[in-house]
Amino acid sequence: MNTNPKVDFYFNKAKKWQEAVILLRTIALDCGLTEELKWGCPCYTFDGNNIVLIHDFKEYCAFLFFKGALLKDNEGILIQQTENVQSARQIRFTTALQIIEMKAILRAYIFEAIEVEKAGLKVDLKKTAEYTIPAEFQSKLDHIPDLKTAFEALTPGRQRGYLLYFSAAKQSKTRAARVEKFIPQILNGKGLDD
Repeated sequence: MNTNPKVDFYFNKAKKWQEAVILLRTIALDCGLTEELKWGCPCYTFDGNNIVLIHDFKEYCAFLFFKGALLKDNEGILIQQTENVQSARQIRFTTALQIIEMKAILRAYIFEAIEVEKAGLKVDLKKTAEYTIPAEFQSKLDHIPDLKTAFEALTPGRQRGYLLYFSAAKQSKTRAARVEKFIPQILNGKGLDD
């Protein structure tokens, strides 16, 4: 088992889920994956491609399969975190015992994910043009040509980030305030979290 010392801190700090995440680590490494630290979490790769990530939350810990949408999910255990997540899927755990009982299944899912990667399969992502542009933002785009140009110059991921964030507000005044706040950032060619 080739652990990466850069990742050890994650397992040492995981208080509530320590036993569970150590079990997940062992399973991932036993499948021949390479352990790396990405996004502050243990990430397991095959030939440099992300396969699965371990992360923990207040109520559960999870394996996150980067291309989980392409897995067969014969056990019906993959969860789409939110409606906007297109590719990744989680398997959630609330006890270490669940992981022990599911070890063979988890290994099978990892090996299937490796095969998906070897085959070069890609998730067919929704195009930015398919997202709804909130009226409050469309009005600004229509009246400020530089804003429209700057928005269209952003990467598709940054465009989607803004559209999802603006659309998430329930009230028009909140959407308008969000748009107003981020106009300077869009004009500077920056994404929501840049």
